[in-house]
Formats: sequence, structure tokens, C-alpha cells
Amino acid sequence: MTNWIDNLPEPAREYLDGKRLDEVECIISDLPGIARGKAVPAKKFERQAHFHLPDSIFFQTITGGWGEAAGDDGFIERDMILRPDLSTATAAPWTADWTLQVIHDAYDIDGDPIECAPRNVLKRVVEMYRKKGWEPVVAPEMEFYLVARNIDPAKAIEPMMGRSGRPAAARQAYSMTAVDEFGPVIDDIYDFAEAQGIEIDGITQEGGAGQLEINLLHGDPVTLADQVFYFKRLIREAAMRHNCYATFMAKPISDEPGSAMHIHHSVVDRETGRNIFAGPQGGDTSAFFHFIGGLQNHLPASIAVLAPYVNSYRRYVREHAAPINLEWGRDNRTTGIRIPISSPAARRVENRLAGMDVNPYLGIAVSLACGYLGLIEKKRPDEQFRGDAYEGEEDIPREFGAALDLFDEAKALHEVLGPEFARVYSIVKRTEYEEFLGVISPWEREHLLLNV
Repeated sequence: MTNWIDNLPEPAREYLDGKRLDEVECIISDLPGIARGKAVPAKKFERQAHFHLPDSIFFQTITGGWGEAAGDDGFIERDMILRPDLSTATAAPWTADWTLQVIHDAYDIDGDPIECAPRNVLKRVVEMYRKKGWEPVVAPEMEFYLVARNIDPAKAIEPMMGRSGRPAAARQAYSMTAVDEFGPVIDDIYDFAEAQGIEIDGITQEGGAGQLEINLLHGDPVTLADQVFYFKRLIREAAMRHNCYATFMAKPISDEPGSAMHIHHSVVDRETGRNIFAGPQGGDTSAFFHFIGGLQNHLPASIAVLAPYVNSYRRYVREHAAPINLEWGRDNRTTGIRIPISSPAARRVENRLAGMDVNPYLGIAVSLACGYLGLIEKKRPDEQFRGDAYEGEEDIPREFGAALDLFDEAKALHEVLGPEFARVYSIVKRTEYEEFLGVISPWEREHLLLNV
């Protein structure tokens, strides 16, 4: 066991220093981004090179139903081979004993990657960049709400009670006093993140009541997606310790701003190490414009992935801190595609479309896929938008069914993400959508029951 521990990442070794490892959680992301897997005693993990889970975990809806996506052989629930990526080993510091989490990758019996596994989808896209001599770099921003405990689905979600004994207030963006209201929860978030070796670039109060944003340092897309995957669980556990919930719903409270996962992208030449978005004199390159053009041309078909639930579309509200179109602009937070202020070496493109309810592997994968297609197709974007983009026309699908129709037609996008993933994703998400359409909402009962 000593040799195995010695090969773990440094934060995991430090967490276990002088301790006896009790358990290892062997996990993998399903389509919604939920951690699936098994918890095994440390001694057993030391002996096993892999474990098995049925491929049906990728056919399951968020409600626990099943999409008919198993293929020609039917729903026989084949076993996948799950192999650990020990570079992802990290602490689970909220557990009662000494536990590690390890992310696994999914393969079939022939050793080929399972195409619909979200981490494999992202790896596929990153590899396509690398074959062209490019290294994609991303930096995600995570917005979420801390809310009062809610065990009744019929009850509206409410802000959590702050340290002062008053409910969290809205319209307090960047307020340090507002951040202090959640001090005990944030302290645990920092402590858990430090134990896991995840470096936080900053925490700020956003515009919603109890809404926070955490920024992560830029880096490798798969590594950053792993961190967001871990972070969602970490934040939920920190909140539960203080009698509140953390929610990553895109629009949890009707009159408050939605929560996004903004994705910053840059691309580095693997041979020279230079950012391909900036020329020798610091000017914008053709690649910079082609990447933006790819986002404008292919993001409409990607919205079904970036906004994966019916609730996601409630976030795209004019004048409510979320984009309503695909305009691009410099230092302009009203546009769907923003170019932040930066040095030439750090020039990047920010995609503001993704909601925080997105699976981080799939959100980063599809955003990078759009940029990749732009670099290949070499089409320039529309003219830069100047002014308030909320005054422009809406060009984002406003409901999930329309978004799925666009996704199904996007064959070029499917070839980058993987046709099998596209097939399975569409089936599972249409199943979810039909489940939703079968539910009668309180609005319908209130306004239609006696009036129509």
C-alpha cells in the first residue's frame, strides 16, 4: 500500500500523512454530471486494476427514468471496464473516515473508450486539437446559490439565512459584507478545496440573493472539468454542514439572475507555446476571429448541451445577467461571446451561454468543439457588437425541444463530439423532456383550472 500512496498527487499524500486510508470512492460522471460508482475498502482498491458498472448509467434521465438508447442489441446492460486515473486521486474531507475519491475512465471489453462517457467526449475533442498542433486552455467560472433547506418541491426556493440572522439580500454584487454573511460555509469550501489540492482564483458575491461565484485558474480542459465535477460535490457538502443547500440550477429563483458556468478559451501552439489568438505584434490573428466565428455558427446547435434541462431556458432573460443572442464584443458583459481585457499572451474568448447546470465535461467539450470547427472552417464572425446587446434580436432557442431539434441536425458537431454520444444524448434528453411535459404545473392549476 505504501508504494501506491507514494505515487498519488501531493495533496492526496499530504491529506493521508500519518493516517490510515479506509476507503476509496471509485467514481465516474454520468450524463447529468452525477458521480456514479462504488465505494470500496482501501485494501481491495489496492488489489483491483479495474471494476465494472453497467453501460445503462449513461441511459438514465435526471429523474431516474431510462432512455431507449441501448442500441440494436437491446437493454442488456453490458458491463463497462472502469479504470482509475490516479492523477485525479483526491480527498473526500467531509467523510467521517479517511477517504479518497478517484475518477475512472470507461472502456468496452475490447479496450476502446465508451463514446458516450462525458470524460471520454472531452478527451476526444482535446485530442482533435492536439492532432492539429494546438493545445486548448480553459478557465471556468462557477455561479451557484446558497439557499434555505427545501424538502417540499411545491414550495418556492428561498435565500438562506445569513450570519446576521437575516435572509441573504439580492442586488449586492461584489459586496464583501454579503460574502461575510456566508462566512462559515465559505470557510469550509476553502478548507475542502485546500485538502483536495484545488486552487481557487477568487470568490465573489453575484447579483442574486445568496448567489456566489468561484473562479478557477486556467489550464488543461480535462483537469479543469475534473475540478468542477469535484467542486460541485464539495460545495454541496460544505452547505449541508451549515443547514442550507447549494444549488447549481440555472434558474432556481424566479425573480433573481440565473447561474452560469462561463468558459474562457485560448489556444496555444504546441510547438512554440504562443497563444494563436495574438500575433507577433500583439494584434488579433485570423485564428482569433475564426474561433469566434465557430462559436457563432455552431453554438445554436450546442445549446441543448449547454442548457440541458427545461429550467435552463428560464435563465436567458433580457436584462437579467444572461445573454439572449450570439453577438460578440470586447469587455461587454451583455454579449453571449465576450473578449475580456487581457495582455496579448492571455487573449481569450469567453462563452457566456452555458448554465451552471451543465455537465462540466460536456459543456467544455461542446464549447471547444464549436471553436475547433471555426478554426477548421475559417469563417469570420459577424462584426463586433458595440453597445447593449440586450437591445439586439434574440437568437437562442427559448425551449428545450427546439434546442434538441437543432442539435439533432448538427452533423458536423456530432463528428467532433462523437456520433454515438450524440445519438445517446438526444434520446435520453428527449425522454426527460417528455417526462416534464407530462407534469401539470402550479401555474396551470392556478390560472387555467377555473378560467378556461
